[in-house]
Amino acid sequence: MTPPGRPRPEALYASPNALAVDYTRFRVSERILLTGHSHQAWPDVAFRGQQQAWLEAAEHVDDKWSRVLAMCDRVTEGFRALMGGAPGHFTLDANTHALVVRFLSALPLRERPRVVTTDGEFHSVRRQLDRLEEEGIEVVRVSAARPDEVAERLARQVDDRTAAVIVSSVLFETGLRVPGLPRVAEACRRAGAHLLIDAYHSLNVVPFSLEGMEDAFVVAGGYKYCQLGEGNCVLRVPEGCALRPVVTGWFSEFHLLEEDRSPAGGAPRRVPYGPGPWRFGGSTFDPTSSYRAAAVFDFFRERGLTPAFLREVNQHQIQVLIDAFLARDLDPQVVRLDAEVPLEARGGFLALHAPRAGALSRALRARGVWTDARGNRLRFGPAPYVSDRQLTDAMEALGEVVREGVPGPDEG
Repeated sequence: MTPPGRPRPEALYASPNALAVDYTRFRVSERILLTGHSHQAWPDVAFRGQQQAWLEAAEHVDDKWSRVLAMCDRVTEGFRALMGGAPGHFTLDANTHALVVRFLSALPLRERPRVVTTDGEFHSVRRQLDRLEEEGIEVVRVSAARPDEVAERLARQVDDRTAAVIVSSVLFETGLRVPGLPRVAEACRRAGAHLLIDAYHSLNVVPFSLEGMEDAFVVAGGYKYCQLGEGNCVLRVPEGCALRPVVTGWFSEFHLLEEDRSPAGGAPRRVPYGPGPWRFGGSTFDPTSSYRAAAVFDFFRERGLTPAFLREVNQHQIQVLIDAFLARDLDPQVVRLDAEVPLEARGGFLALHAPRAGALSRALRARGVWTDARGNRLRFGPAPYVSDRQLTDAMEALGEVVREGVPGPDEG
């Protein structure tokens, strides 16, 4: 049954898009915002969430924290729903790096000094592993080319010296999905290693399930497809986890603050960890993001914007972009598409190969089309509030830039 608040898909493809009225502050009908894989517009309700955070702080001062934690619970349940209602504990923090560092610090790296990953991971993982490698940790990087083979490559590398495997469910540069991750989970299970999945480019645009991977850790956040803005990231911790992060915030002993923590009989006391989500807990944070996130999660629920529905809309939009690009028959030496990749293998954005992707992106911005570039890839990230007309206009602008000549560093 269709939720009563959900717009018809055709209404989202029309011009203006039926959801545009909910995003007036971001002026989504006046600009072509195609950086939705990086920063989507926030619905207007997010502004009211931020106001509520300020007003409650003014009213309740330091007594606000019980209300803040209630907001955090709502955000947690929002993330849980995006993971298919997965059991386990959900720890929130301002960014994924803080959560990944705590995860890495909990691994038995002295006994198992080996981490397996891909060469296509986002910088928050890539850079941290590069630095750990300098300190003697063995980091094995399998190729992220041909994503349909990545899971098997990873599984083959897992041995009894492996502490963890870290892999994305959708690759951040190419926008391509990595299928078969339950095979990696099984390999980790057999070897006694841990699996961490970076699901940032899946949540709220590609339905994500932990079936067959119930013992996996998952890191994700709301800056992209969830429209929650900064400061809303999550680490899903499997039930029964007994890891003891070395990097540990005082929130992990929040429940013990009124107890006597002096060691009994002079013996050193083992550092305690909080229950459930507090095991990987951090420290004091700005709660404004949680109020904003709770309001946005409510908006998505009321409008019936479920992951399955949003996937349908996104796949339509990606196809519109592909068709509009191919119709322009542009010079493949300047910009080209991997047309052989099936639609269902793509995540939430379209990446085009372009040796001068940055210059193309800047030229498009000058024409009012917001894209971005990563290396030699020009990325177009639609969002549910973008109309088909805006998508085709964006590709028409790309055609104009290519036909006129890509401006150099000192041109345009």
